[in-house]
Formats: sequence, C-alpha cells, structure tokens
Amino acid sequence: MRLARMTDFAIRLLMYVAQRPERLCTIAEVAAAYDISQTHLMKITHQLALGGWLETTRGKGGGIRLGRPASEIRLGDVVRTMEPDFFIVECFSSGHSCMLHGSCDLTGVMDGALRSFMNYLDEYTLADVLPKSDPGRGAPLRFHGRNKILAR
Repeated sequence: MRLARMTDFAIRLLMYVAQRPERLCTIAEVAAAYDISQTHLMKITHQLALGGWLETTRGKGGGIRLGRPASEIRLGDVVRTMEPDFFIVECFSSGHSCMLHGSCDLTGVMDGALRSFMNYLDEYTLADVLPKSDPGRGAPLRFHGRNKILAR
C-alpha cells in the first residue's frame, strides 16, 4: 500500500509548521523548504484547515499554524482526511469486476490488514514523529529518494 502523494505532503506540511510554533509559516516557505509545488500545498492546506489540523490567516502578514497541539493530531486521522480512498484491492471499490466475487476471502484479509494499519497510525501523534532535538531551530526535514529517507 502506498499513501497518496497529497497525504505525504500533508504530513510534511504539518511537521514543518509544528516545528515553528512561535510564528506563522507561509506556503511559499514550506514549498521552498521541501521543493514542493505551491499550488499543491495550497490545496493541501485548504483540506487540512477544513479538518481542523491547520489554522490559516489570509492577507499581508498571514500564514498557517497548527489548529490544535501536535500531541492531539493523530496520524491516522490525518491519513483518513487526506486519502481519496482505501481500495487496496479491486473488490473494495464499487462496480468492481472480479470474477471471484463472493467466493474468496481476500476482501476480509485485506480489510483486516487495512484496519491494523490504521489502528497502528492511530497510536501516534504528530508530536511523536517530530525531531526530538532543538525543534523549530534546525534545518527542516528533507525527504530524499524513492524510499523517503529522512535527512537534515
């Protein structure tokens, strides 16, 4: 299973903003720090604001900040907010054309795996995944390569 790129960016955006609680951050700043499209970040910011994860202030001097403490933002909730669907296998979607429909147990197995995955994410908050040393002062986290290895 792979999370949508928007979900990946949403978590990065939340991490960036959480590391700078003393000020408003801008979309341009985050886009430059992570080399992400500002247009994509605007869409993500809007969705995160609708979910209550971010607060936005428009106009000159505006920006974004967390909508609640990082310790209250569950990763599972963010993923549920951002993911367009959880169709791990074709038979999860409506209108599927699987020839085995009704005669196999794959759906039940995959549904259990998805629930386990989401339950695991629900055990962690944004605060749990933030860098522990000198938050808000060091270089932003950068995500490199196909495996998204964290580096500073």
